[in-house]
Amino acid sequence: MIVVTGATGNVGRPLVETLAAAGEKVVAVSRGEAEFPAGVLHRKADLADPASLELAFEGADRLFLLTRDQELDLPPVLEAARAAGIGRVVLLSSERVATRPDPSLRVFEDAVIESGLEWTMLRPGGFASNALLWAEPVRKERKVLAPFGDVGLPVIDPLDIAEVAAAALTEEGHAGKAYLLTGPALITPRQQSEAIAAALGEPVQFIEQSRAEAFAQLLQFWSAEIVEGSLDVIGSPNAAEQEISGDVERVLGRPATLFADWAKRNAAAFR
Repeated sequence: MIVVTGATGNVGRPLVETLAAAGEKVVAVSRGEAEFPAGVLHRKADLADPASLELAFEGADRLFLLTRDQELDLPPVLEAARAAGIGRVVLLSSERVATRPDPSLRVFEDAVIESGLEWTMLRPGGFASNALLWAEPVRKERKVLAPFGDVGLPVIDPLDIAEVAAAALTEEGHAGKAYLLTGPALITPRQQSEAIAAALGEPVQFIEQSRAEAFAQLLQFWSAEIVEGSLDVIGSPNAAEQEISGDVERVLGRPATLFADWAKRNAAAFR
């Protein structure tokens, strides 16, 4: 049985759906109430409260681990997993572990490695779904507001991340590997707005924000630390952060999804 934490998110939910469709027994973990496909067991738990994890982890042997809480004490979570009989962990990490020389970014990966459990690290770059932050202005005014309009990055479709996670959880041959997950091509915010316009069949105006304007907007969704780090990457990416990885294709046997195809699949969010 597979436990999926962060099961209501952009990666967790499609991962739950992918595993369930493949016939796997899945426990979807979230802090609040949520609905999932038939056959999926939902358990409420909080990674910050290890005592709540005993029931969530009961009967499982594999774990997908996702947290945005940079202050989370991860070793007690991993100890709870071990005590429940979980032997394999797939951690949703970040490409910045490899591309930015900051030891604080390695804390979660180091904890997983030191746990002694079998592990696989997923290191995605920027998510294509971050474009959903533009959904309201696109719906209301057909405008995209974003900084660094002409800086390209190989953003990744969260569904691709979910499918790689599913492979790492259900197949052999992924233990001890760290996968860099990117899209198949560099794309700028300006080009993303053009792809959204094409998906809608209507013009969408691109308006470039200052870094300060973007910081204030993103602070509504993420911590200041996450926002600063994200703006550093999208504004001044280093060569490694603009590298197009082949790991999605190596794992899934198909190319990573183009942003234009993500936009077509999610066009209803912008209408």
